[in-house]
Amino acid sequence: MVVIDVGWATDAGAVRQLNEDSVIVGGKILAVADGMGGHAAGDIASQMTANALLALDSLTVLRPTDIVAALVNVSDLIAHRAEAEPERWGMGTTVTGLALVTIGGAQHWGIFNVGDSRVYHFVEGQLTRCTVDHSEVEELIAAGQITEAEARVHPDRNIITRSLGTFPPPQVDLWMVPPVEGERYLVCSDGLVNEVEDREMAQVLGSGETAQMAVDQLMAMALNRGARDNVSIVVVQVLTTPDDHEGVMGSAATVPRDRLGTGRE
Repeated sequence: MVVIDVGWATDAGAVRQLNEDSVIVGGKILAVADGMGGHAAGDIASQMTANALLALDSLTVLRPTDIVAALVNVSDLIAHRAEAEPERWGMGTTVTGLALVTIGGAQHWGIFNVGDSRVYHFVEGQLTRCTVDHSEVEELIAAGQITEAEARVHPDRNIITRSLGTFPPPQVDLWMVPPVEGERYLVCSDGLVNEVEDREMAQVLGSGETAQMAVDQLMAMALNRGARDNVSIVVVQVLTTPDDHEGVMGSAATVPRDRLGTGRE
């Protein structure tokens, strides 16, 4: 059995009055949903997504297909609600996170993403972004037209290309990797990414603090820098893993760690 330590926080930020983010912290599923639409009910869309994921958390055996099916289904529910209630038109949400799923009798991390919230992996002093942003600037970076630094100030940096609440529902990115004792995952909305650079995240995650202390430090950094958007953070540390991973690393469903975050459709 995988044993984890989890810390989390969410804040409206220093500019916005409404917090449209929802944080999901269950026994198997840990995620962030970043609602869109302002008073058109981005908070409702993110909460609907949180409820859909939490409904899976009690499953004795959680499969990767369960996550994809739940997200596709809730995307349809959000889209139909926005269609039926004109005041909700335009509501939607991003979602990203990780879940302990079962493949071939062994537990894996299932890392999932729709939109531009992110999952990072930290182990042995190295921070790696696991997810690929579904955004205009990410496509420009991939095409070599702008740099990562330029993307942070690009006028289209807030335009996403995939979200829940659309017709048809979006494709869900999903990667599977085996858990490793001592590793940490950072799940966050773009409100953190906008204020704190990756190298700073790595410094905090490598400081030896508990998961909650790392969350508190990252949140303080974002707020002190003006937090122009809602900020949601989850830090997960793997304390222990099953001793026997024989056969897991060779699974065809497992993506090697050095390929995390590099695949595109």
